[in-house]
Amino acid sequence: MNRPYNYFLINDHNLPYRTFCFQKGKTPRVVKTWRDIPAVPINAFKEVTLSSIDPSETEAVFMTSGTTKGIKGKHYHPTLEVFDKSMILNFRKRFMKETEKIRMGILFPTEIELPNSSLARYLGLGMREFGTKDSHYLLNESGIDMDRLLEYLAHAEKTGEPYALLGASFSFVHMIEELERMGKTFSLPKGSKILDTGGYKNQSKELGLDEFYHMLSTHLGVDRSECINMYGMTELSTQFYDDGNETVPPVKSGPHWIRTRVINPLSGEEVQKGERGVLVHCDLANFNSVTTILTEDLGVEVDGGFLLLGRVQGTEAKGCSIAVDEFLKAAKGVSK
Repeated sequence: MNRPYNYFLINDHNLPYRTFCFQKGKTPRVVKTWRDIPAVPINAFKEVTLSSIDPSETEAVFMTSGTTKGIKGKHYHPTLEVFDKSMILNFRKRFMKETEKIRMGILFPTEIELPNSSLARYLGLGMREFGTKDSHYLLNESGIDMDRLLEYLAHAEKTGEPYALLGASFSFVHMIEELERMGKTFSLPKGSKILDTGGYKNQSKELGLDEFYHMLSTHLGVDRSECINMYGMTELSTQFYDDGNETVPPVKSGPHWIRTRVINPLSGEEVQKGERGVLVHCDLANFNSVTTILTEDLGVEVDGGFLLLGRVQGTEAKGCSIAVDEFLKAAKGVSK
């Protein structure tokens, strides 16, 4: 991170970001550290094209869910080599740890079914690189294939072979509901792991974090220290992890090529360590779009990383909206 201007994308194609940076007086000459790189509000990915090459030449385009007004944010990847290497190195260290391979069940659609989903890519890559040959997907057209899931959970319990379940958080909520309805619990063998990612609002049931991980541990017999949450987003190329959820919220952190600061969205200034603010991530794996993203997530800087506190509301939300308006006015050449 010593020479951020190598990743400071000012070129002929990424015109919205170049214009925004120039209007802020930020050029490669004055940007000295990663903290100086202007942050792009996450919703800008829905409004403008942020790519350093012609979008038609990209290998992949990952899209957001488009829950706001049906508009999807787009993140263009000229090659998936960087995304894949970032994921593999980080996943090996933070989720696999001392385990080389493990039998995996995936509670999410395949890359073929969701070709524009960064999470589908992430989970598929995880299974190919770290799953045993008998790893499998557990969704069908009706949702979770509970018959197969019960079969695999019983197999792991009987044989003592560690088993890993990975998927979206809301899929685990549905799984827990079905296990409760059936009156089923399991005691998966030592070495078994859980990875959930994303939230589960507006699904069939919303649980508090503590209740969610308590129920996961109770129904599957996996220690909460092995229930890992991955925090990522379509607009980034690197993911954050915690070291289990024995206590919540846990500390999240990432590898050395991604850094986080916490800001007051109204002033844009960093808050003191331990104070609440909005998370800004600088991800060097985002070599084609923009390295630095202003999220809509609340957090607090702590020793070893940050605590993720939820989505912005109130004053923080107003500040994020102002930041979006400022970026779009600059990027689209509209005077303030």
